[in-house]
Amino acid sequence: MEFNVKKLASDAGVFFSRAMQFTEEKLGQAEKTELDAHFENLLARADCTKNWTEKILRQTEVLLQPNPSARVEEFLYEKLDRKVPSRVTNGELLAQYMTEAANDFGPGTPYGKTLIKVGETQRRLGAAEREFIRSASISFLTPLRNFLEGDWRTISKERRILQNRRLDLDACKARLKKAKAAEAKAAAVPDFQETRPRNYVLSASASAAEHELRLTQTEFDRQAEVTRLLLEGISSTHVNHLRCLHEFVESQTNYYAQCYQFMLDLQKQLGRFSGTFVGNAESASPAAAASPPVAAATLPAVPTIPVVPTIVGVPNTVAEGVLNPNEVKPPASGTRRARVLYDYEAADSTELALLADEMITVYSLPGMDPDWLIGERGNQKGKVPVTYLELLS
Repeated sequence: MEFNVKKLASDAGVFFSRAMQFTEEKLGQAEKTELDAHFENLLARADCTKNWTEKILRQTEVLLQPNPSARVEEFLYEKLDRKVPSRVTNGELLAQYMTEAANDFGPGTPYGKTLIKVGETQRRLGAAEREFIRSASISFLTPLRNFLEGDWRTISKERRILQNRRLDLDACKARLKKAKAAEAKAAAVPDFQETRPRNYVLSASASAAEHELRLTQTEFDRQAEVTRLLLEGISSTHVNHLRCLHEFVESQTNYYAQCYQFMLDLQKQLGRFSGTFVGNAESASPAAAASPPVAAATLPAVPTIPVVPTIVGVPNTVAEGVLNPNEVKPPASGTRRARVLYDYEAADSTELALLADEMITVYSLPGMDPDWLIGERGNQKGKVPVTYLELLS
């Protein structure tokens, strides 16, 4: 116990003396050993790397998990070294609600069928989001976190040791300077009583200060070299983080590509089965009836009749909802040019397959579903979904 108390008192004395010396340096009352310019540049680059890595890490965590409560929960589980419980994504939760609503409304009704289809797509989107979060955490967040909690802690520790070695070196320089000044003063002012003993003591004190300075300088140089090697390793850290950044971009690209494909598939399904709603047009709500698709609203006004037994000039097959492309003739007026937005695969012989960015001629016929138009490309014609087109003036 006595040894521990003495050591504690000694450490406290060293701490306060270093703190006083550091304060005097800040006030310009004490000399300070300056590091070379290259070393200072390494220190500045290391601090910059640490600061920006922290910011990028925090913002990426916000991107992957916007809910702050969930982030705090995951942080606590990680610190307790416990597995984070599986959490349902927003898309999966929405898919669950849509499926339950479809069961209540009737899975055989048009609304119920559409809810099931959209819910299934939302479930796939939620699963893709979960996989993206997992992949980004492993390939990007974990390396950044390992740097801050591993390499940077080691660098910070060695920098603190170097700072203490520098303070000790400056203190030794100050003591040697003081001893040299006292020795020179004693040599200039002779003491007729005990000149030789006093000069001998001052000379021995100066020699001891020089020896201590040499030892302290050696320790400082050794610690400076260790710290320099660690700081130069920041270049390797940048290379590693660059590779992780490429992997993060790749996983994010795959995630958005999957989402885009899922939505395209859903759009095709809803477009193909949009004819199911023609028979329910009269029972639709007034708000829905007053809000037709934007693309269809730009077409010339053509009266639509839900069920027409016979229309002059129009084959009966069109009025009955079955299109024979060979029997369809374009109207004298009302045709327009349209640009195809996405690729579309024809479901049957009555539809026209589309390629993105191609130009076609479109027009509407009495009795047709407003979500569909007749498209012509040369000698080819067939039904095309309005949502896949950009109608031009």
